[in-house]
Amino acid sequence: MINLSKRLKERKTGPDQGPPKRASVRERLLAKEVMEMGKSLPKTCRTEFEDPNKLHQFILIISPDDGDWHGGKYKFFIDVPEEYNMVPPKVQCKTKIWHPNINEDGEVCLSLLRQNSLDSMGWAPTRTLKDVIWGLNSLFTDLLNFEDPLNVEAAEHHERDKHDFQRKVQDWVQKYAKR
Repeated sequence: MINLSKRLKERKTGPDQGPPKRASVRERLLAKEVMEMGKSLPKTCRTEFEDPNKLHQFILIISPDDGDWHGGKYKFFIDVPEEYNMVPPKVQCKTKIWHPNINEDGEVCLSLLRQNSLDSMGWAPTRTLKDVIWGLNSLFTDLLNFEDPLNVEAAEHHERDKHDFQRKVQDWVQKYAKR
């Protein structure tokens, strides 16, 4: 797995890099959190780091094993800004999905991703990437919000006809998210 001391040593001893660079707060936090995250991911989630030197950008793949979205594989791009942990990561769903809390542009409505949240469940410096991952995973189970949706059309569809909503969700799974 990724080792902070190894990365810091490589920075100090790399060829022609001049004086050693200090690891940012974000880099130090991410090195620790990524190691911990690997040990405590929900069984329906996995992460992919396209560049192991960029811990601040990765893909989260959620494959729900029950519920309306089962049978699908949903990719989320997570970008952790330099100001982390004072500001939340940016998350975008890369898989087309029919969901009340994810719009067709991939924007995600999850209170813990908001800098300021009316329900006091928004981002706080004490939150971690593990919280973000568990929160995103919960959008497929118990954190569905039909009362304050991002995709109003999907929420109204669910309210109007739950059976037809489930049919459309599964149609979209087959078209866009099949495992």
